[in-house]
Amino acid sequence: MKNAVLNDLFDYDNLKIYQYNDGFKFSLDSILLAEYVKITNKTSSILDLCTGNASVPLILSTKTHALIDAFEIQKDIFDLAIESIKYNKKQEQITVYNADVKEINNYLNYKKYDIITCNPPYFKVKNNGYLNETEKLAIARHELKVTLEDIFKIACDHLNTKGEFYLVHRADRLDEIIILGSKYKLNVKNICLIKTKENSSPYLILIRAVKDSSLGVKINNPVCIQNLTTYQNLFKEEL
Repeated sequence: MKNAVLNDLFDYDNLKIYQYNDGFKFSLDSILLAEYVKITNKTSSILDLCTGNASVPLILSTKTHALIDAFEIQKDIFDLAIESIKYNKKQEQITVYNADVKEINNYLNYKKYDIITCNPPYFKVKNNGYLNETEKLAIARHELKVTLEDIFKIACDHLNTKGEFYLVHRADRLDEIIILGSKYKLNVKNICLIKTKENSSPYLILIRAVKDSSLGVKINNPVCIQNLTTYQNLFKEEL
């Protein structure tokens, strides 16, 4: 892990995470996603797709004893996840696979989960195919290896009935998310809009969808991150 550094995982006490100063780092989006997840004492299994350096599983591990599986396609970022899990002594709870999420059944054979989370690549690949980024960042940000529809199909295949799918994405793809949710029997039940400033338009959305659920959506109170000093328990009363 050349050039990797060990940093605090924001203000989560005693959690540390390995990342690259000159490249891939965990994002605020992942923290918001992990905080949006509602875990109960009945939650026994969680799957995190596009896990990066495992920031979402690490945060979730502070809220539950449920076993957590995760997938990361890029080997050097997977290595960060493994070292972060080892450092935080979470090896017995979190398992990360260095594999394409579309090949999940080669590893888990249609295993079902109570909760699936995902902070996927946000951007579609443009027709000209030009990406002004390193390959590592391009794969993390653009749908080069996995599309939004791929993610919904995987979530449908691997959620228990009434299992919950949590997604963070760009606000301008909300219409596509709702359509895909309906197609794959993952009706959107909660939406939270995220703004950087009070007078700005939402740029992110957090989604909670439930497999084989009835129709009906709750719009949670928007969140403005401008003056927040912590994200812990941010959505405690929302879901």
